[in-house]
Amino acid sequence: MPIRQERVRVNEGIRAKEIRVIGENGEQLGILPVAQALQMAQERELDLVEVASTANPPVCRIMNYGKFQYQKSKRAHEARKHQKQAMLKEVKFRPRTDEHDYQFKKNHIVRFLSEGNKAKASLVFRGREMTHLDVGRRMMERLIDELKEISVLEKAPRMEGNIMVAIFAPKKA
Repeated sequence: MPIRQERVRVNEGIRAKEIRVIGENGEQLGILPVAQALQMAQERELDLVEVASTANPPVCRIMNYGKFQYQKSKRAHEARKHQKQAMLKEVKFRPRTDEHDYQFKKNHIVRFLSEGNKAKASLVFRGREMTHLDVGRRMMERLIDELKEISVLEKAPRMEGNIMVAIFAPKKA
């Protein structure tokens, strides 16, 4: 769901008759008519920006709006830069996967979880293997049991066509 951005009103876009004005250094200048506040801002070569439209009367601040927008975008960029995107890594098994291969693939899932990523375990059934879903379910139950120390089962094993899928998320520290 996208975040709803409120439209910022600047200078002539302010519709209220009277507004509470805050100066560029944060000092209260009082409740003034919009025209007078706008003139004060223009004398200082700054903008009049509505910061709280729902207040009664609306609150406006005298500031350099262009500089404010630039700093806001820089802060947003920095916040995005420090976020870690959790990837979903997939490991595919077969009902007839040998013990060594099973351990090898399980270790891949352990590595993915330790890196902070989610892991999707897919058990692919082909042809006549579909008649032996219990073999695959036992393998998936074993995998869940062996990974319960380091992971949380985000999505329980369930059939999607001819593939049994379970999703693991790393446990929070």
